[in-house]
Amino acid sequence: MKNDNTLISMEETSITNLIYTIRGKQVMLDSDLAELYQVTTKVFNQAVKRNLNRFPERFCFQLSEDEYKNLRSQFVTSSENVKHGGRRYRPYAFTEQGIAMLSSILKSNVAVEVSIKIMDTFVEMRNFLISNKDMFSRLERIELKQLETDKKFEEVFNYIANNTEVKQKIFFDGQIYDAFSFIVDLIGKAQRKLILIDNYVDINTLNILCKKNAGVDVLIATAGKGSLSAKDVNKFNAQYPNLNVKITTDFHDRFLIIDDTEGYFIGASIKDAGKKSFAIAKIEDEDLIQSVIDRV
Repeated sequence: MKNDNTLISMEETSITNLIYTIRGKQVMLDSDLAELYQVTTKVFNQAVKRNLNRFPERFCFQLSEDEYKNLRSQFVTSSENVKHGGRRYRPYAFTEQGIAMLSSILKSNVAVEVSIKIMDTFVEMRNFLISNKDMFSRLERIELKQLETDKKFEEVFNYIANNTEVKQKIFFDGQIYDAFSFIVDLIGKAQRKLILIDNYVDINTLNILCKKNAGVDVLIATAGKGSLSAKDVNKFNAQYPNLNVKITTDFHDRFLIIDDTEGYFIGASIKDAGKKSFAIAKIEDEDLIQSVIDRV
């Protein structure tokens, strides 16, 4: 019996690399075993088939198509691909008990020597897992905590992405869709009321305001320099109530007030959003927002 601190030899390490976990069991493939026993895979399997009564399913089983496909995806070197990827049939897998049985049907000095080395490797692996079970348990707990942390970070980042407030934005000539989308997002923030101050409004303005939430009242304060008609307003109200238009000449610039609490300065009429370069900036001063509302 080797000392627990003794490193596994190179030969045992090579055998370790040929051990896979399939169906929750540690197994070796027929082609790998045949190579170790210095016989062809065909001769190896013929010997097993002549002694099938010695190999119940807990000793030996043939891989399913999905298991074989998954296994082949793990073969990363060209030599492994050649050895395992060119087969015309699904390989057989042998458990530790099945490998122990092989030495009784492959009667040669090589078979005995190889079987001993393989058994030693299985024992070494088992001892390693047992002696380090506390470490693996801690790693599993750390991994679970890391997954929980990653999930929380993902939730935070998603929240930031969806809720980060843009205080100012510049749209350049031709960014019509981006400008339209941004203004629609602002319109969608309103839960009760929207005030749009814009001297140039038309049907395109209403096409943006119709993106509002249901039940949100809209007041447009305008100098009436656009082409918006009373008929346009009536059609809008028939489907998206309630819209009111107030004629006023008190404003030169354009503003959007959301729920009487959030205000934006808009550098161009929203009907022309993206057609020319313009900026949108949030008004931080609550008193200024109230002053605008009072003048409407």
